[in-house]
This record gives sequence, C-alpha cells and structure tokens, in this order.
Amino acid sequence: MTPKAIKAMEASDIIVGYNTYIALVKDLIKDKEVVGNGMRQEVDRCQKAVDLAAEGHQVAVISSGDPGVYGMAGLVLELIQKLPKEARPECEVIPGLTAANTSAAALGAPLMHDYAVISLSDLMTPWEQIKNRAKLAAEGDFVIAIYNPKSRGRATYLDEIRDIVLQYRKPETPVGIVRKAGRPGMNWTISTLEKLPEEHVDMQSTVIIGKSTTFVADGKMITPRGYKA
Repeated sequence: MTPKAIKAMEASDIIVGYNTYIALVKDLIKDKEVVGNGMRQEVDRCQKAVDLAAEGHQVAVISSGDPGVYGMAGLVLELIQKLPKEARPECEVIPGLTAANTSAAALGAPLMHDYAVISLSDLMTPWEQIKNRAKLAAEGDFVIAIYNPKSRGRATYLDEIRDIVLQYRKPETPVGIVRKAGRPGMNWTISTLEKLPEEHVDMQSTVIIGKSTTFVADGKMITPRGYKA
C-alpha cells in the first residue's frame, strides 16, 4: 500500500471489499463500518459502495495491488456513470503496488524492458483469446508477467502458455515465481521455462517469464535495458 491509500481508509466512514482483502487490513479499519462479500460478487459489492457514496458517506473500496489493474476501479467508475450527473459522487482512484512490480523487485530487475501482463483467468476473457495474447507477446519478445496462473479448475493453463512461449524462447529462459507478493509469507524462486511444470504455482503466485536477453546473476533475474558502458 501507499501512504495515500492508508490515509484514504482512515478518512473513510465505510470500507467495502472482498472479504480476503478486508482481512489483510483489519488492523487499520477496526473502527470502521465494513461491507464485505465473496468471490464473483464484484458488481454487488461495487454497487453498494456507489449507493453509499451517493447517500453522502465517505467510502473506500479496497483491492489488492493496484485497484486499476484487474481491480475494482473500472467497475466503480462504470457504475457511477449510470447515475444522473447531478447525483454522481466524486471518485478518486488511489494507486498501489501491483503484483508484477512487487514480484519483480523480489526477483531482481526482470521488467527493465518492454513487458506484457496477462491474466490466465478465463472468467472475463475467452481462453482462446488469452492464448493468442500470450503467443503475440512471446513472438514480440516481451517479458511476460502472468497473473492468476493456476487454480484447481485451471490446472493445465500455465503449461499450455509455457508450451506456446517455448515456440519462441529457449528452454533455459529464466522464469521467476513469487507467491504472496507483498504479503506476509512472501517467497520466491527462479527457475526456467523447461522446469516450470515442476515448480509450485497457485492462485497466489505471480509468474514472470523473461525475454530472450534475460539472465540470472547472483540469484537475481535481470533483463538488460540496453545501456552501454
């Protein structure tokens, strides 16, 4: 979190969010009214926040990482637009550290050049489209940061993406895996495309696949920016 995000929660009357994320900030919101719900209830959650704000409450909608990156900022703004102009509450989006950036810092400096961020969750995006995006990113030699890489219902998706990337990259291409990025218990490992199926990856993991020039030195994953000595 940024200090500004903490101040926004402190200044709010009501905190709205996914129950898992609310639990992460429980020590900061002890004196607040809390509205929480579960996975796949995002529209109800954000609609409640907009309704409360329209009534005059100071509301903070929390997301993990950055609210504008696979978070709730876009949905909140869309729902506000459905209100008559004179009834729309003011909304400020406060940035946070994304899983990709937090993971990159733990691994070293893998995002020093152009990179793509792809979520393997097919709840909002067709799987064929996700695979095509991965193909184009691999073909373009982007570093690829992968969100939501594996769940019980999507156990094979990461392996399929790996096979696509292997068409354009060497088997020894470095791959970083960070679990619980920015949270208690964060841990990471650096592997390769070839060995990726052997590594422990779950929904709390962020996977960063290096580009053709990415290398590992002293336990750090490095993508050269191209500076000359």
